[in-house]
Amino acid sequence: MTSALTRRHFNIALAGALTAAGPARADVWPSKPIRWVVAYPAGGGSDFLARQLAPQLGKQLGQTIIIDNRPGAAGMIGTDNAAKSPPDGYTIVTGDNGAMVFNSAMYKKVPYEPKDLSPVGFMARFPLILAVNPNAGFASAQQLLDTIKKNPGKYSYASPGIGSPHHLAMELLKDRTGSFVVHVPYRGTALAVQDVISGQVPMMVLDTAAGLPQIRGGKVKALAVMSKKRIASLPDVPTLDELGIKDFEVTAWQGLFVPHGTPAEIVARLTQEMHKAIATPEVKARLEEFGLEVAPTDGPALARFVQQETTFWHALIKERKLSAD
Repeated sequence: MTSALTRRHFNIALAGALTAAGPARADVWPSKPIRWVVAYPAGGGSDFLARQLAPQLGKQLGQTIIIDNRPGAAGMIGTDNAAKSPPDGYTIVTGDNGAMVFNSAMYKKVPYEPKDLSPVGFMARFPLILAVNPNAGFASAQQLLDTIKKNPGKYSYASPGIGSPHHLAMELLKDRTGSFVVHVPYRGTALAVQDVISGQVPMMVLDTAAGLPQIRGGKVKALAVMSKKRIASLPDVPTLDELGIKDFEVTAWQGLFVPHGTPAEIVARLTQEMHKAIATPEVKARLEEFGLEVAPTDGPALARFVQQETTFWHALIKERKLSAD
């Protein structure tokens, strides 16, 4: 009798302990595929970076990472979807200048707030290039800058969309040079590039992922880079700083984020594995081949960077009265 009661008490105690610890122990993250939201169309810079990192990151975590392209509304559709997803570590999202900085100043209504997403870490940046159609008649960046300043409103430039880094980079250039060029926004990079190649629009700002293949193929001509230093993939192309436009640096940067409230231990693991994936020799080589500058950081460093970007760009957007509405 005593033995039976003892076993019964032991079983009750064991059941209680398992119930208390059950969910955390039964679902060790990650135990299912992870969704990586890219708020832009397939084929663009954000999509390229995610698809280069996802297989390696998934291999390290032991789970498939599925790229979920949700383009539209300057990245707001996909970013909002990610921000409103369960904070359980099974949704990650690329956050860039547009989604995390520009949109809240360019649009009156944004369905999410940047604080709805927690930073995992900075991944990489795409240097930006001032490029023209080879037959547009511009032999150098200096000639282009002189011409557009003398002919306000005569020329136009294409961009992947209102509020994109490419758009804001050109607006900053206009501000610094006192020139006026008409903005022709497109729905994505591919259409904008095609019209520059065909000569419908003479110029645009390109990121290296989309621009280098066209530049190497002779379909567009690079006149200047918008980085502080010349970039390895275009060593003969000058910076705007060299042309006298001091302290000019704009890049299309990419960070990794998760829905706010995601457990800290999952965020820390993602940061660690992201760094490891980016440092993998074959992955790093592919990224650098497309002109990316890899610069991984942790979440707090990315948060500080986003705040600095927000202060600078919101002031410029307000000063120039830029709006997407």
